[in-house]
Amino acid sequence: MAVAVVKDGRVVLAKGYGVRKLGEPAPVDAQTLFGIASNTKAFTATALGLLAEEGKIEWDGPVTRYLPWFQMYDPYVTREMTVRDLLVHRSGLGLGAGDLLLFPETTYTRREILHRLRFVRPATSFRSAYAYDNILYIAAGEVVEAVSGMSWENFIAERILKRVGMTSSRPRHSADVTRMNVAIPHAGLETGITAQPIDENDNMNPAGGILSCAEDMARWMLVHLNEGRLADGGRLFDARTERELGTLVTPMPISDPPAELAAQRMNFSGYALGFRVSDYRGRKLVNHTGGLTGYVSRLVMVPELELGIAVLTNQESDEAYNSIIFAVLDKAMGAPATDWAAAYLKIQERARARTAEALKQAGEKRTVGLQPSLPLVTYAGTYEDAWYGPVIIVAEGAGEAARLVMSFAKTPGMVGDMEHWSRETFVVRWKDRELRADAFITFVLDPDGTIVEARMKPVSPDTDFSYDFQDLLLKPAKK
Repeated sequence: MAVAVVKDGRVVLAKGYGVRKLGEPAPVDAQTLFGIASNTKAFTATALGLLAEEGKIEWDGPVTRYLPWFQMYDPYVTREMTVRDLLVHRSGLGLGAGDLLLFPETTYTRREILHRLRFVRPATSFRSAYAYDNILYIAAGEVVEAVSGMSWENFIAERILKRVGMTSSRPRHSADVTRMNVAIPHAGLETGITAQPIDENDNMNPAGGILSCAEDMARWMLVHLNEGRLADGGRLFDARTERELGTLVTPMPISDPPAELAAQRMNFSGYALGFRVSDYRGRKLVNHTGGLTGYVSRLVMVPELELGIAVLTNQESDEAYNSIIFAVLDKAMGAPATDWAAAYLKIQERARARTAEALKQAGEKRTVGLQPSLPLVTYAGTYEDAWYGPVIIVAEGAGEAARLVMSFAKTPGMVGDMEHWSRETFVVRWKDRELRADAFITFVLDPDGTIVEARMKPVSPDTDFSYDFQDLLLKPAKK
């Protein structure tokens, strides 16, 4: 991991720990790059803030003013959706809606992905509830491009990274790591902690594509804690923009934390522009997390204390970064020391037990021996979902060796064997086990045995929300 801590306008710590890749000696240092994932969202929001200061956009201007082709499912929402709405997760879309158009990497272009938004049904009414999404940040990136005349990547590189002095950071991932000081992502798979390829999905960039390091994240936090002032005395943006970025817009539900984390109980929580805002021990936190395959991170700023902490990791352990962040916060706030690592380990053990119990109960509810109503070959064919597009099922082999194989036509990495579960339900086990997203698929038949539709949902409660299988409504393609 890499850790950055800033306080009172100076860098207290910018340091790397551990190794870039398991089994290899190259160490992590202050310039080692990590995917910061959704911590990128604050850069996209800041880019829009720069354009707002220049009078090129208005925060509350309609998106269609800048992207005339933009369309949501509901015409009213299309008309009323503002630039601010793109950033604050209150559009009415469900959690992670449309993420299967983005991740795993698809062959759709950004414009094609956003065109398909018009087919994604809302889960709630407009501006009535919080539900995290990535796809509208892709739209925000398109606004940056349309208004500035620069690609999102070039705008971020020239107008933000270069000016802040984030000289090591990059606006996109690259798999060409032979000459780069980059931490290789690692994931906990069935076979153990395993190095993963670096995801080069450029479609995700405005929502989660930046690579950065401890030194550069320290510079980024100093600019925000100093309300837009740069190290050379100039300004990246003015104080009004910083207030916009850090002002709560969409309230987020609050629940009591586990007993071990009682001190973390929040009095308020919500989403601002590219940042979350909440409180800890009576102080406002401006923060965000990030998560991609093999990378998780968190940034926390306490404006009142001029304190910022960023932890970047190349293993998927939220417990690791939170243990460090809350230890630093307690030190800065003069609170009693807490063994946060021990607390998180207890919570992690309970979570694993709950997952195991949920999978056990699902297995117990299975009625073994109930065969599908139709011959396997009958389930084969092309199915269409209005927003995702084509999903193809083919029958391979014959007789007892026959099996069904599913592939998401626009997502080359999503190919899986279909194992019969019970009745009309199968389990799709993805051949790429790194996905960790096996899914049930259940077919609905007419009385005459004709397949009408198919629904999917994740097998494990731990499946990442970006695998929004539950939003799919697969219909047999018309021949």
